[in-house]
Amino acid sequence: MASKSNEAVVTINPIQVKKTVVRIVGDTPLIVHAWSDKAKQMILDAQTGKKKGKQKPNRVPAADFVEGAYWLTPKPVYSENAEDEEVIAAFEKAIEDGARFGFPATAIKQAANAAAYRLGWVKNQTGLRGAWFIEADENGLIEIQSDTPVIREDMVKIGMGTADLRYRPQFNNWSCELVISYNANGEFDLESIINAINAGGYVCGIGEWRPERDGNFGRFHVESV
Repeated sequence: MASKSNEAVVTINPIQVKKTVVRIVGDTPLIVHAWSDKAKQMILDAQTGKKKGKQKPNRVPAADFVEGAYWLTPKPVYSENAEDEEVIAAFEKAIEDGARFGFPATAIKQAANAAAYRLGWVKNQTGLRGAWFIEADENGLIEIQSDTPVIREDMVKIGMGTADLRYRPQFNNWSCELVISYNANGEFDLESIINAINAGGYVCGIGEWRPERDGNFGRFHVESV
């Protein structure tokens, strides 16, 4: 009868959650494009058949700019048929009142994990996904510190040789503090996680036209831990 004395013993260590604050600083401007309430309503109307017979509303670039940001404070209030001047005035009033902006925390984590995989540091991203997390608000946002966002106009291709204009917020001189939690008894130590975050800012970036999407925006580096 075969002996089982040579079987390997596997020890599972308890999860030891630790937290630290990581400050990242932007190396290139951050371009943001959140889904506006109007855009989501238009998609819903199209899917439910309510769009038929309705004329597409005139574009208001300033409204696209305002709606494209992730607001942590209330959005500016303006009339439904407002023109650019009214929207800009409402935006400037919101800035005077201390407007605060955010960005999805998952984007930074995805950039870090994807960079670690692309650089060959890990065989897959599965282990990293459960190794660390970024604390965010109830909407999954972290606060972005920056200069007052400015409107930018870009020509984009939307397929079949068709082009369109996009009006989006650009954040210059941006930074943010990440409160991250990680398993100190896990496969990846804090230094490895920090290296992954740093690589994410260089290899992938965040936001629109980032390196991962053939651009140079949204790059960042870890300044302090």
